[in-house]
Amino acid sequence: MSLLHAPNWPERAAQETEALLAPMGGLVTVYHIGSTSVPGLPAKPNIDLLPVFAEASVQTYAQNAFEALGCEYLGEFGLQGRSYARKNDPETDARRPHADGYVDGQKDITRHLAFRDALRENASLRAAYTSVKPLAATRKAERRTANANSTGSTKQKPAL
Repeated sequence: MSLLHAPNWPERAAQETEALLAPMGGLVTVYHIGSTSVPGLPAKPNIDLLPVFAEASVQTYAQNAFEALGCEYLGEFGLQGRSYARKNDPETDARRPHADGYVDGQKDITRHLAFRDALRENASLRAAYTSVKPLAATRKAERRTANANSTGSTKQKPAL
């Protein structure tokens, strides 16, 4: 799997964020997280977003809003308190944004932002992460293939 850096990722994240903010009420903000949010870091071209819901009642209705945007809504998908959705490009089937939504104040928001900010600010950490990222991506692809072979689906199932 090829991991590259594209300087247009912040602009793509801003476009995807705008697409979320416009129709989805009750969001406090949407953060750009993941490898594409760290300048110069190689990554798969999937934009990771972290929508922050004002309150749990808003998060409860997120599924309808995500699906109206053409996203596949997967709920918690193995992580308690998360609203996970992803979208594929209808023409190329390439993965577009991933959204890991949480209610404002949840600790996972801090965890995601701390990791992103540490990679942005610490060149040594960024270099170390860059050195192991291709192996991690290969292993994830192998797990996905093994899962598809055993279940007939490329969708990963959360651990029970």
